[in-house]
Parts: sequence; C-alpha cells; structure tokens
Amino acid sequence: MSLFRKKLKQEHKIMQQAERARGVLLPEYHRATPECPSPKRWSMYDSMTAEAEVLEFLRTLVTTIKPNLVVETGSFLGISTLWIAEGLKQNGFGKIVSCELDPLVFAKAQEKIKASPLSPWIDLRNESSLEMKIEGTIDIFFSDSEITLREQEVRQYLPQINPQGIILIHDASSHLKTVRDAALRMETEGLLSAVLLPTPRGLVIAQKREGRK
Repeated sequence: MSLFRKKLKQEHKIMQQAERARGVLLPEYHRATPECPSPKRWSMYDSMTAEAEVLEFLRTLVTTIKPNLVVETGSFLGISTLWIAEGLKQNGFGKIVSCELDPLVFAKAQEKIKASPLSPWIDLRNESSLEMKIEGTIDIFFSDSEITLREQEVRQYLPQINPQGIILIHDASSHLKTVRDAALRMETEGLLSAVLLPTPRGLVIAQKREGRK
C-alpha cells in the first residue's frame, strides 16, 4: 500500500509541474535506448503524457482508420484524450471512452475536458481500467495506464477489439521492458501481431492475429 501511495504522489507532482508549464513543449528526457538513441529530438508536455509526436500519430491514426469507438486507459490530464477526440471531430463521428483512477488527477482532466469544445466526443470515467464496462466493438484500444496493468488490460478487452482494429500500448521501450516483454509474449501466444515503434518511451502498434486471416 505504501508503494501505491508513493506512486500517486509522483502523479500529483507531475500534474503540478505540467500545470506550471502551461502547455509549453519540452525536450523529451527519457534515457537513450538502442532503438531510440536521440530522445531529445522528440518533445513532451510532461513525463506521463505520451510524447507530442505520439499524440500527433494518435490523431492521424483516428482520421486514417475512422473508428466508431476508441478506448483509452490512463487518461492522466486528458491531453491524449483531447488529441484523439480532435481526430474524431474531424471525422464527424465516433467517441472515446477514457478512464483515470486517481480522483485528484481525474478532477483536473475532467475540468480540462469540460472546458473544451471536444467534450461531446469524450466519455471520461473515474474508475479502474479493469473494472470499466464498455459496450460495443472497440476499433482502437490505447493502453496507457499503470505499466504493470497493460498486459492484463489488453487480454481483458481483446474479445471486444475489432479484428481489423488497432491496439496501441505505450511505454514499450527496451529500458522499461515490462510492456515490451508483454507484447512479445502475447505475440508468441498467437494473440497479436505487433510492431515496436522506436519512440523515446516506446510504442507498440498491434492487431489481433485473427485480423491477419
């Protein structure tokens, strides 16, 4: 329990830093890895939100494959949620369901989203990703919550994910290992076909193996 509290305090610290930065982009400071030796070429809003270039990729992915339903775990301050919603608005249809467990972080994200014209495209929930109930077929699944839960999330929602849909798992660098190993394990089991994108923190882009048939 003490470790859980410590993590929450770290989230709150990063949240406060992000608020002070007021949306100014900073150089990405994740350590260099063999697959991404120059992380400072990328930018970030904070150390928990996906890299700015990954946010652009998310929005473009939404406008490219035209999903009806996007599910995101770990919305943090709602920045990635808004980028995805921007793509949905450009498409003219669809919605994103996103969850954030920490009540203080959720309140900040909710405040940001309510003030945005993109709020009609967003269903933000204050609950655990593993307890969230989703209706319908998921076209894009973006796993970005607690690192130790990512594999469990993908396995839990896999039956609801469109075989032609896309699964994204953030923080898959060779340094962090946990997510990377999980993705490769699920690929070995025949559940996923995965590509490891060489971004500073790492991003898995995958599809259900049955979607390749």
